[in-house]
Amino acid sequence: MTLDFTNSFAEQLNVLIDKALESERQSDKPRTYLGGSRLGVTCQRALQFEYLNQPKDEGQEFSGQLLRIFAAGHVFEDLAITWLKKAGVELHTRKPDGYPFGFYVAGGRIRGHVDGIITSAQAELGLSFPMIWECKSLNSKSWNETASKGLAKTKPIYAAQVATYQAYMEGSIEGICRNPALFTAINKDTAELYHELIPFNGQLAQDMSDKAVRVITACESGEWLPRISRDRNHYECKLCPWQERCWGGAA
Repeated sequence: MTLDFTNSFAEQLNVLIDKALESERQSDKPRTYLGGSRLGVTCQRALQFEYLNQPKDEGQEFSGQLLRIFAAGHVFEDLAITWLKKAGVELHTRKPDGYPFGFYVAGGRIRGHVDGIITSAQAELGLSFPMIWECKSLNSKSWNETASKGLAKTKPIYAAQVATYQAYMEGSIEGICRNPALFTAINKDTAELYHELIPFNGQLAQDMSDKAVRVITACESGEWLPRISRDRNHYECKLCPWQERCWGGAA
């Protein structure tokens, strides 16, 4: 029997794959906390929608394609872990009890999980330990920009994530905020690697902690924080999955 691999067949198969991924995603339990990796989002009202698990606008839920991109990112992260370990980096991604390293503060209303903790490496690298390890996979354009300009200028949300993690992980791993974190970026198109040491930015971490408190306090008191802009056509508003809910009078 010969199968006709036409575009129609391929599209039908992809629809089945994406439907399965989307259905699996819908079965996940909603978050009941504000993720530390999200605190760098500039619009506090968007963070409120996220924290309160408000439905996204029609057509704004995670698509099957986006879920595939997320899954591919985990594969790249696993590859980076393998490569670093082969290079002599002592990298731990799980605690002895099998759970990932992370933090749980404000009664569990703020949480986060780090990609890994590095406890040793080749002496010639001149690193100090323990240190947080965070990994992202990026397309070529984004990777090249980050590699040339650095994390803080090109990916402020990631920079805020690292600072937040360094601050909150100090409670369980003493000394971790005194040492730079290692940020690794993988070019998804070329497999190039970019590594950057990120010194602890205490002011940034405090700003993110203060923002988390404002967001959660406002949610619990029924108050809506200001939007990032007064113009719904602001580029961040246009990209926001809650744009209609926010500007349509529901908030």
